[in-house]
Amino acid sequence: MKTMAVSFATDMTTANEDLAGPGIGTYEEVERALPTGYDSILDRRETQRALYLAKGYIEQNLCRELNLMMVQVPLIVDADSGINDMLDRDGSRTPVQFHISNDYGKHPIDAQVVQAATKWKRFALKEFAMRPGEGICTDMRAVRKDYFLDHDHSAYVDQWDWERAIVAGDRNLDYLTDTVSRIWKVLRGAERRVQEEYPKLKGVYPSMPDTIEFMHAEDILEMYPSLPRKQRETAVLQSHPAVFIIGIGWVLKNGHPHEMRAADYDDWVTETRSSDGRPMHGLNGDILVWNPVTKRRHELSSMGVRVDAASLRKQLELSGQLDLLKYDYHSGILNGTLPLSVGGGIGQSRTLMLLLKKAHLGEVSVSVWPKVLKDMCARKNIRVLE
Repeated sequence: MKTMAVSFATDMTTANEDLAGPGIGTYEEVERALPTGYDSILDRRETQRALYLAKGYIEQNLCRELNLMMVQVPLIVDADSGINDMLDRDGSRTPVQFHISNDYGKHPIDAQVVQAATKWKRFALKEFAMRPGEGICTDMRAVRKDYFLDHDHSAYVDQWDWERAIVAGDRNLDYLTDTVSRIWKVLRGAERRVQEEYPKLKGVYPSMPDTIEFMHAEDILEMYPSLPRKQRETAVLQSHPAVFIIGIGWVLKNGHPHEMRAADYDDWVTETRSSDGRPMHGLNGDILVWNPVTKRRHELSSMGVRVDAASLRKQLELSGQLDLLKYDYHSGILNGTLPLSVGGGIGQSRTLMLLLKKAHLGEVSVSVWPKVLKDMCARKNIRVLE
C-alpha cells in the first residue's frame, strides 16, 4: 500500500489542469465569463424577499424528504480537534486560524473558522441520538480564504450542510441516487415556488429540468477523453442540463481522479457496478447544472455515502494520511462509535443565484470582492451587495 500511495501522489502532480479548482484563474477570464447586456429580473428588495422564500421552502422540504431536523452548527472549532474540513488531499486550502488568549493566557485556545461541517455532522448525529433514517440539517456559514474570487466562488460560504444516519445495507448506489433524486425534487420545487410568487422569473431563461441524470466520472471521461475535467463537465451539461456525476476521487482510466476529494469523509474507493455490469468505484458525487444566465457549468452540491472503517483506512493509505487516525473522528469511525451516514452540502448562494436568475453570487450574498471585480460588475450592470 505504501507503493500505491507514492504512485497516487505522483500522478496527482501531473494533472494540475485537470484537477484545478474553480476553473477560472484570471480576471480577464472572469470578464469574458460575465454576461453582457445583463439586467436583473428582480430588484434588490424583491431579491431579498424571494431568496428568503426559497430558503424557507428548501429547508422545510429538505427536512421532510430526508427526515432531517434543523440544528445549530459551529462557526469555529478547536484547531487541535481535527474536526475541521480540509476539503481536499493536497493541503492547499487551509482554514483561517486565530489564538484566543482566554483568562490572561492561562487557558488559551487555538481556534479555526470552519471550511465545512462535514466531520462535525457525524458527531452531531451521535449527539442528537439519530437513528438510521433520521438526520440533521444546518444553516452553515464558513470561510474559505484560498478560493479565487469570481462570479460563483466567494471566500464567504453558506450551505445547507446535512447528514443522515444509515445502516450498512444502505451503502450502495441505489440508496445514493434515490437520495439525490429527493434533493433534486426539493430544488425543483423551490424554483416553482419562487416563480409562482414572482412570475416574471419564468420564461426569460429555461427552468430546471424535472429530473436529474446520473453519470459516472469514468463514462464522462470515455465520452470526452481529450478534454480536461471542467471542459468535460461543460460538454456534458450542453445536452444534459442537470447531472449527478458519480465516483469523484478514485483514479480513472487516464491515471487521474475526476477531481481531488478528501480521504476522510466521502467514500470514493468502494467498488460498484454500472448499469451494464462494468466495475466502477465510488459512492459519492456532485450535482452540476447548466446556468443559462452565465452560460457556464454550475455546481450546487457535493455529497455522498460517508466512509466506513474499511474505506476510511484504504483512502488514508492511498493518500498517505494514516497519521490522521490519531483524531477522535477517525478513530470513532474505525471503532464504530460514530454512526454510518450519508451527507453533503448544498450551496445556498449558488442555488439562490440559479433560482433567481442572477449573474453573480454577490447579488444574493454579502461578501468581500476585489475592486477589479466590483468595477467589472458595475460595467456589466451587475450590482453586488456590500
